[in-house]
Amino acid sequence: MAIDNAENREFVFTQQDFDRIRKMIYDHAGISLGPHKFDMVYSRVARRLRANKLQSFTEYLDLLAHSPANEWEAFVNSLTTNLTAFFREPHHFPLLAEHIRQIKGKRPVSLWCSAASTGEEPYSMAMTMADLYGNISPQVKILATDLDTNVLAKGRAGVYPFDRLEKVPTDLLKRYFLKGSGPQDGQGKVRDELRNMITFRQLNLLDEHWPIQGPFDAIFCRNVMIYFDKETQYKILKKFVPLLRPDGLLFAGHSESFSHATDLFTPRGQTVYVLSNKVKKAAG
Repeated sequence: MAIDNAENREFVFTQQDFDRIRKMIYDHAGISLGPHKFDMVYSRVARRLRANKLQSFTEYLDLLAHSPANEWEAFVNSLTTNLTAFFREPHHFPLLAEHIRQIKGKRPVSLWCSAASTGEEPYSMAMTMADLYGNISPQVKILATDLDTNVLAKGRAGVYPFDRLEKVPTDLLKRYFLKGSGPQDGQGKVRDELRNMITFRQLNLLDEHWPIQGPFDAIFCRNVMIYFDKETQYKILKKFVPLLRPDGLLFAGHSESFSHATDLFTPRGQTVYVLSNKVKKAAG
C-alpha cells in the first residue's frame, strides 16, 4: 500500500519499492538511504520511470535488475547528491598549500580528489597549487574521480555560471577564468592551462579494485563518507592507506569523523588526517 502523500503521486510507491531501492543502491554503490529519504527517492526515481515510459516502480526495478550498465548509471546518478562549491571548507586549502610547500621543487606532486562532483573542488585545489608555484602549469597532477558521469562531464568542461563563482576571490577569477561571450555569456570558463592539471575519471569507491596508482601527497575525500555506513567507510579508508605517501594528508568533510579507524588514520587538525604510527611501522 502506498504511503505518505500517496494521493498526490503520479505512480504508486510502496514501502516494498522503497526497501528494494535502498538495498539495490547499497549493494551497488554502498550508499545508505535512511527512512526519511522516502519522498526524495520517489521524486528522483520517478524521473527514470518517465524516461523509460514505464508505469510502475516494480516494472522499473525489474528492468533495472536485468538492465545494461547505462540504466544503472542513470539510476545511481539520480540518487546521488552533488552539493559542492569553490573553496568549500576554506581552511583546508592553506593547509594543502603549506604541506606541498615542503615538497615544491623536489619532485612532481600528485593529488587525488576522490569525490570531484562538478569540478569545483579539484579546480580549487589546482588554483591553490598554481598560486603556490607562481605558475599556472606547475609540476602538479590532480586526479579527480566521481561515481556520477554526468557531473564529471561538467567538471571536465570547466564552465560555470557567475553565481557559482561568487566564492572565488576576484584576483583568482582574473587569473584563472575566461569570461564567456555569446552562448556562454554570464559564465566563466577555467583556463586550459589549469584544466590540463586535472584528469577527470569515473570511479566507484565501492569497486573491489581501483584502476589508479599512487602514491598521492594528499587525498581529498570530503562529504562523501556520510553516505556510507561505518563498515563501508573503514573498507574505503583501508584502501587509501597504500595510495597515500607516508607523510601525506587525508582531508575529510566537516561532518565526517574517522574515529572508528584510528588504527589507520589519526587526526592532524580540523578534519585532516595522517597515517597512523601503526600503519607507518607496518610499512617501514
